[in-house]
Amino acid sequence: MQSKALEILVGLFVCLGVAAIFVLTFRVASLDSVGNGDTYAVTASFGNIGGLKAGSAVTMAGVKIGRVRSIEIDPDTFEARVTLDISERFNRIPEDSSAKILTAGLLGEQYIGLEPGGMDEHLSDGSELMLTQGALVLENLIGQFLAGQGEGEDDKLADAIGKLADSLAASKGDKP
Repeated sequence: MQSKALEILVGLFVCLGVAAIFVLTFRVASLDSVGNGDTYAVTASFGNIGGLKAGSAVTMAGVKIGRVRSIEIDPDTFEARVTLDISERFNRIPEDSSAKILTAGLLGEQYIGLEPGGMDEHLSDGSELMLTQGALVLENLIGQFLAGQGEGEDDKLADAIGKLADSLAASKGDKP
């Protein structure tokens, strides 16, 4: 009788362990829920998306409001066309809002940050964000810095250092 109770206890313990691993997997993958819930799709075009990938966070003022659904190349402009799934709870985002690709930390994962505009019209399913800023590529900044050093032009050096400072300031924000 005692061995049967022990077997049930061990089985319960194994089930709890499997459930804990399941929950931990979704936490590590930054998935808040298994289902998508009610969302609406918005698109944006970027010249360079860096390391952005499907499933990356979409934030506004540091609050996660959605996820990147898909990334593809626009065959006409050869830009990256990014489709965002934004939660229906955030259905009053102005239509003239802008989107930037930001980095969590200096070398962390990339995500999209939205900055609200001032229009009375709001984004809806199928809207397109017209104001975008692509990813800041660290290698390009270093190349600009080195090129500016060789030419001796203070304006190019100052511009490259300013861009590097801006990217470091943007990366100090909280991770989404």
